[in-house]
Amino acid sequence: MSEQKTVAIVGGSGYAGGEFLRLALNHPNLKVTQVTSERSAGLPVTMVHPNLRSRSNLKFTKMAELQDADIVVLALPHGSAAKRIAEFEARGRVIVDLSADFRLKDPEVYRATYGEDHPAPDKLGEWVYGNPELHRAELRDATRIACAGCFATSVILALYPLLKLGVLLPKDIIATGLVGSSAAGASSSDASHHPERAGSLRVYKPVGHRHTAEAQQELPGNFPLHLTAISTPRVRGILTTIQAWIPDGYSDRDVWSAYREVYGQEPFIRIVKVARGLHRYPDPMLLDGTNFCDLGFEMDNDTGRVVLMSAIDNLGKGTAGHALQSLNITHGWEETLGLEFTGLHPV
Repeated sequence: MSEQKTVAIVGGSGYAGGEFLRLALNHPNLKVTQVTSERSAGLPVTMVHPNLRSRSNLKFTKMAELQDADIVVLALPHGSAAKRIAEFEARGRVIVDLSADFRLKDPEVYRATYGEDHPAPDKLGEWVYGNPELHRAELRDATRIACAGCFATSVILALYPLLKLGVLLPKDIIATGLVGSSAAGASSSDASHHPERAGSLRVYKPVGHRHTAEAQQELPGNFPLHLTAISTPRVRGILTTIQAWIPDGYSDRDVWSAYREVYGQEPFIRIVKVARGLHRYPDPMLLDGTNFCDLGFEMDNDTGRVVLMSAIDNLGKGTAGHALQSLNITHGWEETLGLEFTGLHPV
């Protein structure tokens, strides 16, 4: 076994930090030494994350008490990490940010997307966008990893091979995401105090979703991209359907070929397209706790329209899972290490 790397998780009482903590505790090459939370300082982490009972004796500490670690994972609200990035860089050689602070490379795009200037624009070029399927080569030497957004991940992974290989027309692409409450802006405390937010079906972002800028940055070509997010009664999971069009003369065989060519060796991408049966399309319920992205599609041959389907666990492949996958690549470990969970069935 490789020498263990120490990990400090900053902001570990929320959904994202708690999920990374769960994965890290089961990773043979990682040792979690500290978890911070301003609100829960002094409490055992199991008071907030009861699923970790008997797995950890750690207690939350204040951020001001953060100590040195090989890896510092930032699970703070948007805008917080960038304002204090120098403090965190002084504590760890490898920094992983689970928020949106360092995903966008262009400070002007950041301003247009988030309505304010970036707190540390000179740092943006130092961060690798944490999508392993697109940036594996850059991640091998990365010390700054900006983890991709969950909705953006579901869109990017579905579209990337088809756009890269010219299987889609460069015209309006429309993506609709059915998302769990943990991806819809509700924190763990929000969900417990406002159950209607965690359990309702509602459109919460019909236009102007912030992950649009990420997807446009990462996807090849220049085309209009439109994202709509709808909150569902589940806590975990995203099911994204994407409406796009293929050129004349193309068929579902070309879509298959593009996915196979680009993703044929990817350990966490699965193409799900079965002729019949209950599980013929991607289903996020089967992916809870996993790092898989299941992709499917259906052609309308009369119109040339293709409907792409992408399912992930937003806290897994959409956040903590691809963060750990990125760290495995960075440290030269087996890419699937600590991410072998296959999900549950029936659910």
